[in-house]
Order: sequence, then C-alpha cells, then structure tokens
Amino acid sequence: MAENGHVAADQAARWSGPSGRAWIDNQDLLDRLYRPFEEFLVDQVEDVSGQRVLDIGCGTGSTTLAVCRAGEAVGVDISEPMIAVARERARAEGLSAEFVCADVQTHQFAEAEFDTVVSRFGVMFFGDPVAAFRNIRLAAADDASLRMIVWRNPDPADIMSIAERATASLLPDLPPRPASVPTEPGQFAFADPALVTPILDASGWRDVTVEPLDVELGLPLDDMLRYVTTFGRVGVQMGTVDAKARAQVTDQLAEAFAALTFDSEVRYPAACWSLSATA
Repeated sequence: MAENGHVAADQAARWSGPSGRAWIDNQDLLDRLYRPFEEFLVDQVEDVSGQRVLDIGCGTGSTTLAVCRAGEAVGVDISEPMIAVARERARAEGLSAEFVCADVQTHQFAEAEFDTVVSRFGVMFFGDPVAAFRNIRLAAADDASLRMIVWRNPDPADIMSIAERATASLLPDLPPRPASVPTEPGQFAFADPALVTPILDASGWRDVTVEPLDVELGLPLDDMLRYVTTFGRVGVQMGTVDAKARAQVTDQLAEAFAALTFDSEVRYPAACWSLSATA
C-alpha cells in the first residue's frame, strides 16, 4: 500500500507539474487531435439522457463536457491544475459538469452512483490497477457499462515512431520506449490485452471485450510539429538541446511529414484498444 501511495504521489506531482502544464498549454491542439476518440466514446455511451456518467482521468475535461452536453457527467483526475481548467471550461460553456480532483484508487465515491464509466487515455497510470478498478466498480451501479480507450503499442506508421526515426541522428539520447507492464504506470501500460483482461476480471467487472481501434488523426503541419516536439520521446529531448539543434529537428520533421500531408493536414493512423465491460 505504501508503494502504491508513492506511485500516486509521483503521478500527482507529474500531472500537477510539467506534464499537466504541457497539456493545459496545448489544450486546444490536443482536443482537436483527439476529437475522433471523444466522438467514439460519446457514441459508445448510446443514450446518456437520464444517466450519470463518470469520466476517469478527465484531464482538462473535453470528454466530460462532450458527455454533459447530452446528459449528466462527472470528471475525475489527479491533477488539480487540469481540474481547475476543466471547471472553468464548464462555467464558460454554461454546463453543469462536475469535476473532482482525486486519486481514483482511494477516492470514496458514493456507492452505485454511476450508470456508465468512460475514459480516454486516463486509466494507464494507476499504481494498483486492480484496486482502482475495484473502487470504480463500487461506484458503478449493477449492470453499468465501462467504456475505455487505451493505447496499443504503436506501429511504424505512428506519428511518434516516424518522428523518432526522423530525428535519431540529431537526438541520439532518446529515452527508451516504456514497456507494456500493467504494474508500471505509463502510456502503454494497457497495451497487452492478455494482461489487462485479468485486471478487470479481478476487479469485479464481467463480459470484458477488447477490440482494436484504428483511427486516422490529423493536424496542420505547424500544429503537428508542435505536438511531436512537446510530447513523447522527441518532446522530452527537445528541452535538452540548444536552439540550433531544435531548428534542425523541426526542419527534419517537416521533411519527414511531407509524405503524410493530405488536404493541408499531416495525417497518420493511431493504434488503440477499445475496452468494454459490465459491472
């Protein structure tokens, strides 16, 4: 338990610090890039009127707000700065969405409070995934639906993989890609469905299904360059090199992205899993 508490503290520090700030500063860009996932989840919820929906790892609130436009939604995230932005967005739009800053592993939700649980890339960072999903299960009504999108291991056509190959000669110290280990929180912690399904089974969920979800994503060139030089392994390294090297990296990326540009947008396939289960 102490180790899991340490992981939660680390995640809170990360997402309330530089990682959270990067998401906040690039909120509009990320909302536009990931909108197909948001639309997919809202469609998965079917008829949300009269339902109470919980959004796990809601970040700055885009998916929560999308659900709230048709029903009642609560977003939860461990990052106080991101929750503050989400609340302001709800106020600005005149929506009644609720936002809670909490660790999902330990937060005391009301029992059987939610009819549907959704998450867009928000469940891969738990120190104890079984404890987290068991706690979520207690917050879900009987027969409630769980709908989540998580990353698969990216294939060579993924934009981050392309960026890494294109800049390898300029950024020789790229950090290693994180392994797919459910006991170690990270972007690809749920990439192996053979390891994820037992977590949900052990947490009180049934009828677990895992289906590949391949979505084409796109942004104008300048926005895509900002995305790959802010996030991922290339983004991490960009802060360690001088202005000349950063300019060279940007030029090399622009050249690499030329082959992916269609109708003024850089487009690429994103490899994910669509996970579903029933309480």
